[in-house]
Amino acid sequence: MPRAFVIAVVGAESTGKTVLARDLASALARGASRVAVVPEALREFCAREHRTPAAHEQARLAREQTQRIERATAEHDLVIADTTALMTAAYSTHYFADRSLQAQALAEQRRHDLTLLMAPDLPWTADGLQRDSAAARAEVDAILRRLLHQGTVDHAVIHGDGPARLAQALAAVHAARRLRDHGRPLVRWSWRCPDCDDGACERHVLKALQAAAIDAGRTDPQALS
Repeated sequence: MPRAFVIAVVGAESTGKTVLARDLASALARGASRVAVVPEALREFCAREHRTPAAHEQARLAREQTQRIERATAEHDLVIADTTALMTAAYSTHYFADRSLQAQALAEQRRHDLTLLMAPDLPWTADGLQRDSAAARAEVDAILRRLLHQGTVDHAVIHGDGPARLAQALAAVHAARRLRDHGRPLVRWSWRCPDCDDGACERHVLKALQAAAIDAGRTDPQALS
């Protein structure tokens, strides 16, 4: 039985991760019999405990997120993870100057079939507890970019409004699935812009995925536009 295709959605607070995960699941359910969205353990912790986690609780939350993804992959064809342990590692780095979770989180992130990094170009909105500030969002975004770059984790950066984000994500998913389905690893690219959100310099990532799938003769270029 083929293993599940795992899409990992990561990004700082208030960047639309949950909305994109939900929209991706709806769009992709038509092409896969069993689709799962893995919810964020941190969000559930905050709702249950009415507080954000302490430093000593971070490792447990990271493990719980990883275990949720693993359980979903055993029962579904396609899994969309609404964040991964890498987010917990980034938060630990930002809030507690604790980098101990980074290595394991990056190793797990590299095992996912596709990582989608949400750009912080949406208006920041408070949620009453979990979200900190627009400044904190920018700082966590910078940490995520640095970790993905240093950990050589291939990823597509998702920009724009809701429909644009979904279209970009679907294009990346379709290209990556075709490459994997035909026994080809994801194309490697150089991450040339770790510090900005200029689509002209970041979207080469998505173009690289599309070009590889088209070059392999596995897909119609019009389907990815």
